[in-house]
Amino acid sequence: GAFQKKGHSARVLTPEEAERLAKDQVLVSEFKQLKLEKEAQKNWDLFYKRNSTNFFKDRHWTTREFQELKACREFADQKLTILEAGCGVGNCLFPLLEEDLSIFAYACDFSPRAVEYVKKNALYSTERCKVFQCDLTKDDLLDNIPADSVDVVTLIFVLSAIHPDKMHLVLRNIYKVLKPGKCVLFRDYGLYDHAMLRFKSGSKLGENFYVRQDGTRSYFFTEEFLSQLFKAEGYEQVVNEYVQRETVNRKEDLCVPRVFLQSKFQKP
Repeated sequence: GAFQKKGHSARVLTPEEAERLAKDQVLVSEFKQLKLEKEAQKNWDLFYKRNSTNFFKDRHWTTREFQELKACREFADQKLTILEAGCGVGNCLFPLLEEDLSIFAYACDFSPRAVEYVKKNALYSTERCKVFQCDLTKDDLLDNIPADSVDVVTLIFVLSAIHPDKMHLVLRNIYKVLKPGKCVLFRDYGLYDHAMLRFKSGSKLGENFYVRQDGTRSYFFTEEFLSQLFKAEGYEQVVNEYVQRETVNRKEDLCVPRVFLQSKFQKP
């Protein structure tokens, strides 16, 4: 079974969890942190090499995002241009293109290997999408996308993989290609998500920022931090809230708390 609630209050830790997090204050050395930053692309490329297209399930857009896209339209078959920033191997992209024939999608990823997987997909068509490799913190999106031309940008489980000091660069980059009045749809890991509590001692890079064993990194967002990040780059907040889910494994009597941040920010 599972239950879900949305709201503005962060998840409350159990005393055991709070104690464990309080104890884990030792940060990864500066030398290793710099190495991780330098090798970030290589580590994601290796991740896709190991997992090819099998790691993430296809995310069918029948839920929130699809409703959002419908709401963007003034009439039913209006052509929409979207950007999927951090597309991985296309788990969001292809279900969306199948489901909505009036969409043209730009999609980019940090990993050259992920981009290759997208291009090899049987559903890939240059008439419906343009996919390119891009480091969103430094490669200008305007090299591939006209200014003020995109109706919706999706940023789904992407920003958490980027160093917190560079996140604002991603939002600034996206801002340039988004049409005025249009939105970024955001979903990512929230503070005290189960994944954050599972990190072993010695994985901490900074506040709410951790490294996995494969060298990929993950940040866990608070509502306040995300709000400040977007507003500082000129966006207006439309929705920004925690989604808390508890998945209960009755057989093993385990409760797995998932916490995500689900948000929508608009370019004025």
